[in-house]
Amino acid sequence: MENLIAEGFSVHEKEEILNEMMDQYGQELLQLVYSYVKNYAIAEELTQEVFVKIYERLHTFKQQSSLRTWLWRITINHCKDYLKSWNYRKVLISDKLAGESKTRKEAVEKEVIQKSEEELLSKAVLNLPVKYREVIYFHFFEEFSIREIETLTGVNQNTVKTRIKRAKDLLKKELEGKL
Repeated sequence: MENLIAEGFSVHEKEEILNEMMDQYGQELLQLVYSYVKNYAIAEELTQEVFVKIYERLHTFKQQSSLRTWLWRITINHCKDYLKSWNYRKVLISDKLAGESKTRKEAVEKEVIQKSEEELLSKAVLNLPVKYREVIYFHFFEEFSIREIETLTGVNQNTVKTRIKRAKDLLKKELEGKL
């Protein structure tokens, strides 16, 4: 698919390429977005927005990196823009105010989910500051190398290693006695 992308494609060809990308990378990108926004509905919406951006920018892919890295970079930037936006701050405040109004069914489901070790770890990772969360997610959940993480985040390798170590320390502290 990577060597198919070039300028001059018809709308139909671009749509076919986008559909292939959605099939191949859609779930990964949704999970990546969720790791930033921690809300599934918003993650779905942002993922759709990312694919619109990808469609509009297909002609800009220069194959200087892998297609997957290019897609992730667009997604990461979109997530960071969202987290800086007024809309995010408004949703965050609304969620806090509505937090106490959950139904009993949701509370029971949440308790059951939180008891599993995997969910505890995921929750702890999601509670990390973004700069630590993203390196942990990329390194341990997506199994990217330090060099790939450098490319994705724009942060040098030594900083990536430091952030991974600090994130692991924070996770250890958070999870002590819970697992």
